[in-house]
Amino acid sequence: MSVYVDSSFVVSLYFTDVHSPEARRRLQGAPPLTLTPLHRAEWAHALGQHQFRGTVTAEKADRANAQFVSDEAANLWREAPLPENAFELCADLARRYGPKFGMRTLDTLHVACALELKAERFWTFDERQAKLAKAQGLTILKAS
Repeated sequence: MSVYVDSSFVVSLYFTDVHSPEARRRLQGAPPLTLTPLHRAEWAHALGQHQFRGTVTAEKADRANAQFVSDEAANLWREAPLPENAFELCADLARRYGPKFGMRTLDTLHVACALELKAERFWTFDERQAKLAKAQGLTILKAS
């Protein structure tokens, strides 16, 4: 089974928020999670945004990043390239579903990547993104 997670899921694993208990629970017995360059870019931005907003110190951001790197070494993550057709599919999904679901570009790009990488499951805490993933036939697991 392959699992694609969006960036909100990644952030909830490393910074405590309302979804953190659920994110950590899902990891128990889960296969390696897909990690693309999109995840890496959004993770770097999340670290900076948390510091900018003053919700974490530089030291705490460094510890979170060190845990992320440690989890990579422990094979929590399965490296995958950004699919070649991801942006084209993202635009197509926006045309077809944007008026109905109101997703943002990065949300749609995550769903496009999951589809192109043939993910079987899609984990997110974003309702609009979950609706799009479900509409595209991905098995979603929303917050409980």
